[in-house]
Amino acid sequence: MKNIVGSLILVFSSITVCKAQKVFSVNYENQADVKVFVVDYENQADLLVYKVKYENQAGQNNGKWFFTKYENQSKKKIYFVKYENQSDLKIYFVNYENQAGWKNNSKQHLLY
Repeated sequence: MKNIVGSLILVFSSITVCKAQKVFSVNYENQADVKVFVVDYENQADLLVYKVKYENQAGQNNGKWFFTKYENQSKKKIYFVKYENQSDLKIYFVNYENQAGWKNNSKQHLLY
């Protein structure tokens, strides 16, 4: 739950326009390209995500996400679901950039 709150704070505090792996957190499930669930443990995740602070630090589908302030600036719209079985993708937020990456390569197509 703390990860979801942290993500929402980051979404609302971002003010730069970005290029690269950029995401926007939508308010409604039907607006999303991908439904995401934040797991409690790294070994449960399909993707390990590192939240970058600046646009030029974002990656190309490698787990380095930049949260945009506006929907039209994003490459993918995501919705954080309450239950794991509602999700398309399970993520875990990591503390260091070098930890980011795919654990389940079969889900990579979701963010292309």
